[in-house]
Amino acid sequence: MKLLNTQSKLGLVLLMLFLLLPSLSQAQTDTLTTPSDSIMITIMMKHHQDKNIEELREIRNKNGFLENFPPPSARVINWYVMMGIGQVVTLKIPASELRNLNIAVEKSVWGAFSTEFYPTYDLYPVIKEAKEKLKESQ
Repeated sequence: MKLLNTQSKLGLVLLMLFLLLPSLSQAQTDTLTTPSDSIMITIMMKHHQDKNIEELREIRNKNGFLENFPPPSARVINWYVMMGIGQVVTLKIPASELRNLNIAVEKSVWGAFSTEFYPTYDLYPVIKEAKEKLKESQ
């Protein structure tokens, strides 16, 4: 039973690290002000595996992907390629702009990607504080 607990703890630590990686990288740090009612959303845009990169690019160009996504109200927190999967984009938007984000995705992303949306929050400040407290107590 002790081995199971150790494996469970290791799995939890690995999961936390995986979830923290985008926050640690700070890919884009715009100085745009964000309303206090803003929300963060991570969008997984999974490439359609039956199409090659040129076909995907053609669909995105036809849909106006670069012109329409993300909408002007969104601030990009990070934007990664997950090899073999597609693109992962984390945005911060005013809550009132959620509908516009959805419309931008429907108009410009569909056809090249299937999408998944995840409400997101920044855990790094909590981890950083816990690490500092741990360091102080040693």
